[in-house]
Amino acid sequence: MAGSQGDGSAGAGAAKAAPAPADAQLVARALRGEAGAFEAIMRRYNRLLFRCVRGVLGDDAEAQDVVQETYLRAFSTLAGFRGDCALGTWLARIAFHAAIDAQRRRGRTVSLDDESEEGTESDVEPMMNWNVSTAESPDSQAERGEMRVLLTNAIEALPPIYRSVFILRAVEEMSVEETADCLEVSDAVVKTRYLRARTKLRDALGDRLEPRAREAYAFAGSRCDAVVAGVLDELRRQGLVCTDAQERPATCVESESRL
Repeated sequence: MAGSQGDGSAGAGAAKAAPAPADAQLVARALRGEAGAFEAIMRRYNRLLFRCVRGVLGDDAEAQDVVQETYLRAFSTLAGFRGDCALGTWLARIAFHAAIDAQRRRGRTVSLDDESEEGTESDVEPMMNWNVSTAESPDSQAERGEMRVLLTNAIEALPPIYRSVFILRAVEEMSVEETADCLEVSDAVVKTRYLRARTKLRDALGDRLEPRAREAYAFAGSRCDAVVAGVLDELRRQGLVCTDAQERPATCVESESRL
């Protein structure tokens, strides 16, 4: 995720924001034990992972715990990330399995199969534009808040196999291929489940709420900070984070060699 580029309208002396480091750079720095790299990865992908987990779980607090667990699983094996897929996709796949594990630990089962996987997104109209204009009146903003609640409740009512796909496709705007990779299903299954999720939502809400999809399951502020702080504390306890990335303690070297 690169930083925004300047539009050329600023004066020559104006300072430009430094581009955000690439995922590969952050991974390399994290493997050297830099706390800032771990934090940057988490802040970049917190919302994606929370939404992925909420597609399986039905509780915000439980989902937040699973996001934290996801990072600890991922960071303890970070040396095994080869870049064969995007870092976000790799993390989301771990998050999905962590959510399923959480369900099983609590004696709940989540069906990952559907009785029929026929049909594709191409059976209906093309993908719509999910973006929402930010130029809104106070009345429009109030209506938008009400719609967000209605939409979130409707998504919650979807069966987990449809909810997971809808959140990744419509809310996070992942491609079919990325969603299939995260959930470890075929592209055809993703298309079918997404079509059915959209049909169910339209039956419940009508077309007018679809453009609000990206606003569902917000994850920022104190909850985002809590995940970052909790994971960093545990990484420090495990010796995976060094206070000085240039002169690393032996524990950091030893921890990295165990990955």
